[in-house]
Amino acid sequence: MDTSSDNKAPQNGNVTQLPGIDGGTSAAARELPNNIQAEQNFLGALLIDNDVMDKHGDMLRSEHFYDPVHGRIFETCARMIGRGQLANPITLKAFFANDAAFGDDGAISYLNDLVDGVISLSEAGDYAKTIHESYLRRELIRISDKVAVEARQTDLDMPAYNQIEAAEQYLFNLAENDTAETGLLAFGTVLEKTVAMAEKAANSDGHLSGVSTGLTDLNKLLGGLHKSDLLILAGRPGMGKTALATNIAFHAATTTMTGEENVPVAFFSLEMSAEQLGMRILSERSEIDSENIRRGNLNDREFIQLVDASNAIGSAAFYIDDTPAISVSQLASRARRLKRTTGLGLIVVDYLQLLSAQFGTRPENRVQEISNISRSLKALAKELDLPIIALSQLSRAVEQREDKRPNLSDLRESGSIEQDADVVIFVYREEYYLGKSEPEQKENETSDKFNERYDLWRQRLEKANGKAEVIVAKQRHGPTGVVNVSFEGRLTKFQDLAVPDHLPESF
Repeated sequence: MDTSSDNKAPQNGNVTQLPGIDGGTSAAARELPNNIQAEQNFLGALLIDNDVMDKHGDMLRSEHFYDPVHGRIFETCARMIGRGQLANPITLKAFFANDAAFGDDGAISYLNDLVDGVISLSEAGDYAKTIHESYLRRELIRISDKVAVEARQTDLDMPAYNQIEAAEQYLFNLAENDTAETGLLAFGTVLEKTVAMAEKAANSDGHLSGVSTGLTDLNKLLGGLHKSDLLILAGRPGMGKTALATNIAFHAATTTMTGEENVPVAFFSLEMSAEQLGMRILSERSEIDSENIRRGNLNDREFIQLVDASNAIGSAAFYIDDTPAISVSQLASRARRLKRTTGLGLIVVDYLQLLSAQFGTRPENRVQEISNISRSLKALAKELDLPIIALSQLSRAVEQREDKRPNLSDLRESGSIEQDADVVIFVYREEYYLGKSEPEQKENETSDKFNERYDLWRQRLEKANGKAEVIVAKQRHGPTGVVNVSFEGRLTKFQDLAVPDHLPESF
């Protein structure tokens, strides 16, 4: 193809010259980045050898081409090749017959020129990268212009900080939509990753292939918290779901157990303030009642104990964001930034129903909004290649049943949450419900009958005292089951039950 300035080109195709060729510096500076010659050479190579589409076409879409006519040629080729048809100047002629965009010489002449101008088919991949690179630069310029326009406008509904989040969302959408996908992987490559995961679990004392929860039996059931998994941790108010999530998250950030690796953790607390969350963690680690810490009701020994615990955990890679009503897009941009700057291995969201919908979306109803949020969290877990624990409310239907152990149908706005989650975990404390249902003597009930009923209630309460159930109701890649743990309310602390299985051999 003749690449000189008098080369045939679509007359209405917005063909512009490359910077530095002609027109002066000021003219070049005003035009958007493009490389018409790369587009022509790539399309010419594609028309000669349709296998170019299989090798390099996956990084391109029609809108990536600066010249709209080139985009139409590429899209037509893609559709024909996808149907198993041959795409060349002859077969494409019918699609562009009498198309004024190709000028007086017509489509067949221009398509033949594309083919004649190809120097080397082996350079098609380089042409594709150049086309894609030019597209990204054009979009960056458009985004910067849009951000500049919005920044000049005073809008009470869009304060400056939200505009920053919006700009990050624009950039994320560009990166997300125009990053080459992993594509098809050879089975040997998949097996290598699988064997590496199994090797990691075998070398771990707890046989974990993921992040440790700090609870022995839960680790056994889950194998740890796995990368790219969305885990839903749900429970009715008072069950301790925030406490369990905090215990798991802080253990993951600070573990010193053999075979376990600590990871940086981002905790998005939409309900509690950072100070309240910090107090809970400090109470658990110092083993001092959180109420005494809050009131400052400490003796000298406890104060020293508190300071020592604070010094021991103060350098933990544990980050708290207590922004209320944060949107899922804001959460995502902050998580990406943290992973890029300091690293990130686990995200906790407390809780899912308090998140706002993704920037730029207008769900028709609350169920659709929750669906958008849960899908976005699952996509973020895959993108950042780490587990996300999202706490969730349960419907009040639990309270109406005799057996108040939750099940999957109790998840509020449950359809999409259950579908998107890789693991669903419920927290249940029978002690909580028994403590609220102390028997009272009924009319016409004898004292002996009441005492018998009261003794039965007291026995159940004593048996349930300090215990909780962690119910794994769904696990996409493993078994379900119930893990019994202990719960110390004054310290908001979950831990392994002191049963023979968990005691040292010398105990």
